[in-house]
Amino acid sequence: MADSSFDVVSKINQAELDNAINQCSRELETRFDFKNTGTNISKSGEKITITSETEERAKAALEVFKEKLVKRSVSLKSIEAGEPELSGKEHKIVVTTKEGISQENAKKVTKLLKDSGPKSIKAQIQGDELRVSSKSKNDLQEAIALIKGANLDFAVQFTNYR
Repeated sequence: MADSSFDVVSKINQAELDNAINQCSRELETRFDFKNTGTNISKSGEKITITSETEERAKAALEVFKEKLVKRSVSLKSIEAGEPELSGKEHKIVVTTKEGISQENAKKVTKLLKDSGPKSIKAQIQGDELRVSSKSKNDLQEAIALIKGANLDFAVQFTNYR
């Protein structure tokens, strides 16, 4: 019998991210506490920029954005928000998105699977993904449960079930 496998990846659904940004932008335009504060959110490439006339409004806008991400099932582990910086008369918060599993994090997951997972499991690092394979599908399900239960500092999804 051939090995069954799945891939552990860390990706962001770009459509959901765009929807969260659009919803946040609409809320910033209509909420009374953001009126006349010059608060807005924009995306360019991998960076999302929140600008406002005051630091407090910029931080509040970041919280609104995080709320929208959670509602759209985008993990907060896949974004990294910087500190508010004064740029001219505006305060800016730059939010970067994180995709892909670093070599260091892939090694942590591989070690976790070797130490705590079923013995028949094999894990291979393939670029920014991790392929987990085994002859037993039950062992693979155990591995998925183990990875989900681990407190990892990056978002994980499971793809390519074979």
